[in-house]
Amino acid sequence: MGDPELWNDPAKAQAITRERSHLLNVIDGTLALERQYKDAVALAELGEEEKDAGVVAEAEAELARIAENLSRLELESLLSGEADGNDCFMEIHPGAGGTESQDWASMLLRMYMRWAEKSGFRLELVDELAGEEAGIKSATIRVSGHNAYGWAKTESGVHRLVRISPFDSNARRHTSFASVWVYPVIDDTIAIVIDEKDLQIDTMRSGGAGGQHVNKTESAVRITHLPSGIAVKCQTTRSQHKNKAEAMGMLRSRLYEVELRAREEKANALNATKTDNAWGHQIRSYVLHPYQMVKDLRTGEETSDTAGVLDGNVQRFMAAALAIRVKGKTEAVEDLQ
Repeated sequence: MGDPELWNDPAKAQAITRERSHLLNVIDGTLALERQYKDAVALAELGEEEKDAGVVAEAEAELARIAENLSRLELESLLSGEADGNDCFMEIHPGAGGTESQDWASMLLRMYMRWAEKSGFRLELVDELAGEEAGIKSATIRVSGHNAYGWAKTESGVHRLVRISPFDSNARRHTSFASVWVYPVIDDTIAIVIDEKDLQIDTMRSGGAGGQHVNKTESAVRITHLPSGIAVKCQTTRSQHKNKAEAMGMLRSRLYEVELRAREEKANALNATKTDNAWGHQIRSYVLHPYQMVKDLRTGEETSDTAGVLDGNVQRFMAAALAIRVKGKTEAVEDLQ
């Protein structure tokens, strides 16, 4: 940062500035936990000396909170993938089932938006297509902040909901599915070559509320990459030019994620848990009837606090899935050695 030549390359300077900020946050956070730990231990000892059960309980609660934060820091230190520190896009699509699945997709969208807010990430709704009666047909959000992709990537897969349908007059139990796809935002330092002749670009009127200007102009842009079949859509702004640029960025990110996934699958070839970690498989069940339970099918992590999970408290599931991924990579390396 003190090198005057650094600022001759603005992109490099910004990258180093972000890295410095992250390192300072890690150091400050670790030192803060150390101070909090010493204070909590001192408080516990004081409570024991004074035979004050309330003070001891307060100290124990603080130690439990410190342990939880320490576990998060430990996991974040293992996010060493080349894109783990990047921002990410999250796409949500309902499965077959019409209104039921579309409503479930909207519940997932809210869950991840709440998770992002609680985790201190910045959030932007890139695209949303509402269902005819309720819910959504599709949605894309951008989550910005350090390690956003590293945490969110564990959520890619199919999510299953079991509940008494609010749309069924006979109050029968229904099972709905929705898929989540997470891919990293990439910058200009990562070269992704896209041939213009491989692209199909369509424009359309933006959906949803947005005023007369949005409804009268074809500002929304959808780009389809013909060789891979990947399609992305953006209607963030009223400018077709800006939406096209954002959609191209999303497409580059999707193609980059495909490459990352291919590498991961190759690396996991030696890992016995590969099937559990495969992309696109059902990863979690949310049962609201006849009992309350959310269970991750990859890790066995479960909770009866379904309301809390649907309100964004999914960090425990992300952490458990991430721990298994890290363990799998370690075992694969050991097997190679």
